[in-house]
Amino acid sequence: MASVTLSEAEKVYIVHGVQEDLRVDGRGREDYRCVEVETDVVSNTSGSARVKLGHTDILVGVKAEMGTPKLEKPNEGYLEFFVDCSASATPEFEGRGGDDLGTEIANTLYRIFNNKSSVDLKTLCISPREHCWVLYVDVLLLECGGNLFDAISIAVKAALFNTRIPRVRVLEDEEGSKDIELSDDPYDCIRLSVENVPCIVTLCKIGYRHVVDATLQEEACSLASLLVSVTSKGVVTCMRKVGKGSLDPESIFEMMETGKRVGKVLHASLQSVVHKEESLGPKRQKVGFLG
Repeated sequence: MASVTLSEAEKVYIVHGVQEDLRVDGRGREDYRCVEVETDVVSNTSGSARVKLGHTDILVGVKAEMGTPKLEKPNEGYLEFFVDCSASATPEFEGRGGDDLGTEIANTLYRIFNNKSSVDLKTLCISPREHCWVLYVDVLLLECGGNLFDAISIAVKAALFNTRIPRVRVLEDEEGSKDIELSDDPYDCIRLSVENVPCIVTLCKIGYRHVVDATLQEEACSLASLLVSVTSKGVVTCMRKVGKGSLDPESIFEMMETGKRVGKVLHASLQSVVHKEESLGPKRQKVGFLG
């Protein structure tokens, strides 16, 4: 993961600011930076989204393709995640550095979506044991400015909200052979319900306190962080500790409570933004380099 080098004086300044609930950029401990969300930014995908969180820039594309259901889940479709850490985001992503981080992020996403309540995978089934929709979720890190996991989870949820899957009919002839017919109408499609898709809230322990949405400088002052996957109703679906430091039980409990509280607000804001953007229709003004 991208990192910066700080002097001892800078670290002391950041730690003392966190203790006083006044971070370097003026935020409180539970405040996020300005989040920019834009959906439907890549034309040749089933759904896409771009999220800018401070100096962190993430692009997610979802491609729906037909496949065969897994043996253990014959009446469900499934999701596949691929994370590309662009070397232009930070020199540390060159070579194996980017590959290792990409694998770590993809494994975290698999853990989050392994929960049955996150996405109704049965809606992706076309014909049990024979055909289903496979959603390939490609994540591209364009710029790294801290708090990668939160930004990626927001972008993935926005892209899944934007995803449109063609409606399919299974026709069976007199001999029993099945034929698949895709609808020609671009508006005749299946939409995924993302209401229960969780978002990640990363809480960084700095000194005796913890903060959300840490910058690169704040991450350099933290020895341990807790990744909390939270639904829109404030339910924690999974947790993961990262970093070399340790966390005592009391700190973990406090960080979980903060994660649930902040996560509910994050979900409400995201839902409001994506619904408002969709209501504007195709005439909405596109911004950014993909506009």
